[in-house]
Amino acid sequence: MRTRVVILGATGSIGRQAIEVISAHPDDFELAALSAGSDAAGLETLARAHGSPPTGLGTDAAVDLAQLEGSDVVLNAVVGAAGLEASLAALEAGKTLALANKESLVAGGELCLDAARRGRGRIEPVDSEHAAIAQCLSNTPRDDIVRIVLTASGGPFRKRADLAGITPTEALAHPTWSMGPKITIDSATLMNKGLEIIEAHYLFGFPYERIGVLVHPQSMVHGIVELVDGSSLMQAAPADMRIPIQAALAPNRPRRELSAPLDLATGPALEFEKADLERFPALSLARAAGQAGGTCPAVLNAANEEAVRAFLDGAIPFTGIVATVEAVLAHHERSEAGNLEQVLEVDRWARRRAREVMRTTSGADKTPNEQR
Repeated sequence: MRTRVVILGATGSIGRQAIEVISAHPDDFELAALSAGSDAAGLETLARAHGSPPTGLGTDAAVDLAQLEGSDVVLNAVVGAAGLEASLAALEAGKTLALANKESLVAGGELCLDAARRGRGRIEPVDSEHAAIAQCLSNTPRDDIVRIVLTASGGPFRKRADLAGITPTEALAHPTWSMGPKITIDSATLMNKGLEIIEAHYLFGFPYERIGVLVHPQSMVHGIVELVDGSSLMQAAPADMRIPIQAALAPNRPRRELSAPLDLATGPALEFEKADLERFPALSLARAAGQAGGTCPAVLNAANEEAVRAFLDGAIPFTGIVATVEAVLAHHERSEAGNLEQVLEVDRWARRRAREVMRTTSGADKTPNEQR
């Protein structure tokens, strides 16, 4: 029997690569439905090319399709906190949630875990780092594990001393991965890895002090599990997102070759180094927000989304992204994130506060996001 897959955020980078994986294995997978945020033309083109499954635009359509009767897996590739409600809907409907929308767990981690328990849904990570950790943890006794380690490419500015004056074009030039603009900027600030620390906490249940980060510029080793006897398990693969996508869609099936295997004999030497927390404070900021818990991770995420958008629009400098997030968190009074409406309300507050901070620091009357 074929696995019926709903793809939310189908017109983005992850969505399109997921469609490639499904199309390459017609005996294993069937496209059950597609959704997009606002790209109606792109969605229509994809639907026509792949048998015209049901489609929908916007958040409401994503939530409806996440519960589609007869579907097995919902791949959530929506960008940002907008994907949270659909993740909750899929889990409450008992679906397997192939999660590429890390913001669902950052903003509403406890809500997602509760929804999975109530609906008997399951989360399979699509991020390459979390997919790697999941594979390393498979059949590894919990008591044997010292900590898990996420790897980071270091982004385009790993060796750049002065981060002032960086342009969006420079920040979008990632050295190893081809991704959408938001996640690419997050990679440049290392906020992406900070968000992934929070995501890993909810996915695997490890406390924050047992989740580490190493910079690995070759992007070949994606996750490491350190064991009590001094040994480590590592997962290595080409920088190809179709590999973790396939693993999430079919975790218990033999995996088909998607990329040429790594040639470790002739490939680049593997390097690992500690992240520079002074030059890239987003990592420490995200870890602290995660440890504070409650509504703090949702505030971190919302403020970051607004700041990244403003940077791409030319309203703030590159260094203003993390500075904005830090300022918003400093003004936030933590509370419990008890339900979806509370998370959405604090998300709205953080976005308003971020725009106020950026307006004040930039000296402009409005950020470009407010002008639209």
